[in-house]
Amino acid sequence: MLYGTPKLDAVDQGVLAEIEDMRSDLKFRLAETHRWDGQLRRQLQARAIQGSNSIEGYRASVEDIESIMSGEEPLETPAPIAREIAGYQQALTYIKLLSRAPGFLFDEGILNALNFMMIGHHLDKTPGIIRPGGIYVRNAATGEVVYEGPDVEDVPSLLGELVAWLNTGDLDAPGYVRAAMAHFNLVAIHPWRDGNGRMSRALQTLVLGRGQILTPEFSSIEEWLGTAENTVDYYRALRDVQGGRWRPHADTHSWVRFCLRAHHLQAQRVRQRLAEAGEIWMLLEEQVDADGLNTRCVSALYQVFVARRLRRSTYQSDEGLSQGQAARDLRDLAGKGWLRPYGETKGRFYAPGPRMARIKAEFAERVTPLRDPYK
Repeated sequence: MLYGTPKLDAVDQGVLAEIEDMRSDLKFRLAETHRWDGQLRRQLQARAIQGSNSIEGYRASVEDIESIMSGEEPLETPAPIAREIAGYQQALTYIKLLSRAPGFLFDEGILNALNFMMIGHHLDKTPGIIRPGGIYVRNAATGEVVYEGPDVEDVPSLLGELVAWLNTGDLDAPGYVRAAMAHFNLVAIHPWRDGNGRMSRALQTLVLGRGQILTPEFSSIEEWLGTAENTVDYYRALRDVQGGRWRPHADTHSWVRFCLRAHHLQAQRVRQRLAEAGEIWMLLEEQVDADGLNTRCVSALYQVFVARRLRRSTYQSDEGLSQGQAARDLRDLAGKGWLRPYGETKGRFYAPGPRMARIKAEFAERVTPLRDPYK
């Protein structure tokens, strides 16, 4: 028996309606192609990867994650953590494809394969194979057991029940609610020796993708969950329902409400970023034109605006340039005070110069606070 899907109350329905309105608005805005779409999507995916992995203690900068996504060596992230990031990125890439795959059905093989993609570099943890015994989740600070997974003898049947539910269960429930329950049931079953938290968050993203709730990078709440104060709330929301052990009769309403709130706040954040992207791009186009630079340079400036740094290879790939063309453009931008170079050869990168720093500071002062839908 799995944890059941709760009934939403009137307040939840109102929050859900607002989420749907924001989703429709985002779909409308994304229907028209813009020059900044690719970089915005890449940023959102990198932030989702960062969020889900930071919960497990694997911390890397968004810039290093973008480098890993493009197959490059990160500048700061240690190799063991880079392997965790690369594994998760591979799984999310597959999830993005599965979200649009015709005739797709969930099965245990797909879940095991995703777990192997994430932690396949830890062969000692039998990636992609159901755990052979009991499992305990401990408080990293105290060593206290905070959750005990169901008996290993029950795991195959529970996982099979979850797969059947993913294909046919509660299909009349809102997609956000089904995704939240998929997340909760998988993390409660804890079927593998490692990667259960990341798998559960990724499964939530896949269920949202299959429900056509935007593309995974625009619908995921992994970034939101990975923010320090939100991670504390996330663990509390799980613990309040789990009560330290498998108890599928427990009321899951508080968990679903937690997820709806996260979706609402993350949707506000993404909508702000999308609106700002167009404004920033247009502003940078004006500046580039006034300086007599090639308009393709806007791509480099935009990347430095939304991130801490830019590597020549990233700009070269984004604009389809030769190495010489990319190097000349970046040299020109540095000469006009837009960028500031650091490092040499493969370690060279460009950070905001004084002119870009002023623009970033002006935008930072205009940040609109997010509205908590339950207050």
